[in-house]
Amino acid sequence: MSTGTLRRLVCLASLALLLALPARAAPLSQGPGWGAAEQQRFYTTDQGSRLIPYRWAQALKQADGTPLLADSLARYGYIANPDGPVKGLPVGFVVGADPAGPGGGPSLGMNCSACHTRQIEAGGQVYRIDGGPALADFQSFLADLNADMGRALGSTEAFAGFARVVLNTTDPSAAAVAALRQAVQAWYDPFKLIMDISLPPAPWGVGRLDAISLIFNRVAGLDIGEDGKPIAANMAVADAPARYPFLWNASRQDLTQWPGFAPNGSPFFGLGRNTGEVLGVFARFHPQKQLFGHIDYTAGSSIRITGLWTLESLLPRIGPPRFPGAIDPALRDAGKLVFERRDGPNTPSCWDCHGVTPGGLRPPSLSTWRTPVQEVGTDSREWQVLGRTVNAGVLAGANIPLTLRRLPANGAAAADVLKTAVLGSIVQDIIPLLAFIAADKAEIAGLAPDWKQTLLSPAELLGMLQDPLDLPGPPAAGTFPYESRVLNGIWAAAPYLHNGSVPTLEDLLKPVAERPARFAVGTAYDLQRVGLARNQPSVVSSTTITTDCADRNSGNSRCGHTFGASLSAADKAALLEYLKSL
Repeated sequence: MSTGTLRRLVCLASLALLLALPARAAPLSQGPGWGAAEQQRFYTTDQGSRLIPYRWAQALKQADGTPLLADSLARYGYIANPDGPVKGLPVGFVVGADPAGPGGGPSLGMNCSACHTRQIEAGGQVYRIDGGPALADFQSFLADLNADMGRALGSTEAFAGFARVVLNTTDPSAAAVAALRQAVQAWYDPFKLIMDISLPPAPWGVGRLDAISLIFNRVAGLDIGEDGKPIAANMAVADAPARYPFLWNASRQDLTQWPGFAPNGSPFFGLGRNTGEVLGVFARFHPQKQLFGHIDYTAGSSIRITGLWTLESLLPRIGPPRFPGAIDPALRDAGKLVFERRDGPNTPSCWDCHGVTPGGLRPPSLSTWRTPVQEVGTDSREWQVLGRTVNAGVLAGANIPLTLRRLPANGAAAADVLKTAVLGSIVQDIIPLLAFIAADKAEIAGLAPDWKQTLLSPAELLGMLQDPLDLPGPPAAGTFPYESRVLNGIWAAAPYLHNGSVPTLEDLLKPVAERPARFAVGTAYDLQRVGLARNQPSVVSSTTITTDCADRNSGNSRCGHTFGASLSAADKAALLEYLKSL
């Protein structure tokens, strides 16, 4: 081989290596209170999720023989975290102590940053956006975990290899392998049950999931059965996918969740919302009925209320990301006028629904931003989920906190079952939480100018008695209202509408018939059209197929929110420029 040929081969190999390396994300300013230390706490705080014993996860193999945890789960769209305390785990995946768990040791779980951190690619550059809606395929991850463990249990040879890794020996005893198999089967049976029922045949795809159905299925289906037995009849297919919301400004909304059912604006309300969230990502939770009808909500529970408090306390520091492209000042200023303009006495402006206006006060006098909840003709499927009823299991007859009602044994609202589980857990864990707050008061006091969480005042204690999970009754017949958020940072939150059925802000300003009936979802971004690029060359991508207003209850309807459709082309261009700047 000649020297020149060898040099060319070396150059080609070097180029291939460089192309194989992950692109380094460029920083986007997200406010003076958000830096590397806050970022790592956000990525790695343990909130009590206990998905699977960590040693088991390390031992599991994919169908092709590679480890389950290979590539830091990048094949599902999760983001590498090389600075995290556990090497090889992506952002938002946490190893937590779990001595009472099935593996008798640390467990792998998730926190909110796994679903609320995104990376996008535009103009040859990768951008990291903390608090942004993840572009991850959670359904594929869950389905593969289910299948991988099923293969391990289904083959003597495969389980022997699994056992050697878990037990850390090349020649484990037959008794040790049998005990491990029994423990794994006990974990797998309920996990397989909820996966087989929950995961829809038409996948959610990248960047979406039906979180409410998963939480209802977990609590009502797996957690509240007598003697810990599942109640399969309480579970249903999770077919109302929604996109992940963005988290910046989330702490300032006076209401939250897409249907606007959760009071917000105080970390105490956040505890209610996020205790439900950690149940949805597999915290261990099995309430037990005691003497005289008392329910012990914390017996064996893995929920870490102090971790939830820490994460909720970090949120006010995350600011909206600054748009990375050029913005035309004159066009932006013209767009601001369009945003604030009313085109008739009965026609709201964009600002009327999405502007920063005062909302309700939260103890102790915390100001919020108004979050209107209204019918704008969008997909109705999520409201069908909120109407589910279930068997109340061990919670039958329990007082629904902050009400004078008790849960009926049959026909209980799934929302009331969740509310009872969440508030019962918080109340029983309140003493360690108060001690944690008192010990952490110096840090908490500096979170944001109008948050004064040092020691709890009487007003704050009174605020904790307010309902942080005020799940709604049915809306007026034929209406399906959803929240209207302040739009700071909206450029980074594609796809749009609560169910992620519109790929760009440019498309959202079109009549429904002109919006794409199908589009690719991935990390490639179009800064001009403000949203997802038409072509998605990234490895992790999916196709969203939408319906029009004739099938509004599909879970994938692109119907509704047509307020910008009648604007002139010039006004639309100006409005897009203004939305980039928020």
